[in-house]
Amino acid sequence: MNFVQPIRDTRKLQAIKDYLKMKNERDYVLLMVGINTGLRISDILPLRVIDVKGTHIGIREKKTGKYKLVKINRALREALDHYIQGKGDYEYLFRSRNKKRKTGRIDEPITASMAYKMLSSVARRFGLKEIGTHSMRKTFGYHFYQREKDISLLMELFNHSEESITLRYLGIKQDTLDDALDRHAL
Repeated sequence: MNFVQPIRDTRKLQAIKDYLKMKNERDYVLLMVGINTGLRISDILPLRVIDVKGTHIGIREKKTGKYKLVKINRALREALDHYIQGKGDYEYLFRSRNKKRKTGRIDEPITASMAYKMLSSVARRFGLKEIGTHSMRKTFGYHFYQREKDISLLMELFNHSEESITLRYLGIKQDTLDDALDRHAL
């Protein structure tokens, strides 16, 4: 299993957002949901328009089975409002343009592998390595921690049992170790 990283550089993250906004609004909104909610890709892809019309996104997490309520912040609200205009309430938010091979249905969300292909393609374009769909969740957590410095809130959000798990998950431990080693010269 490859270990993916968050997108740490805010300028690069903004450039990616700008690029996707111009290139493909669906992919832009997918990124915005991921980096502004911290949800897993398995919980993002099944979202329907009605799920994002209020102030919060309420889901039962696929991995844990726990119910989670996530506030839609201002930046995400702006992206969503424009994107959902004219869409039906029960339409998938990230609808595939292709027929599904297994079911033959058209009205299905994109797959996690399709989301991965999109993100890895964009990452390569911007010179990023070790980026995958989970990078959106890690990017959310990394920047949330840098801004708030509240590990307990992140632990709650991510359903982690220990601070060390959350710090390692976000790459904070490695960043701290790297900085300490840079300062240590004999």
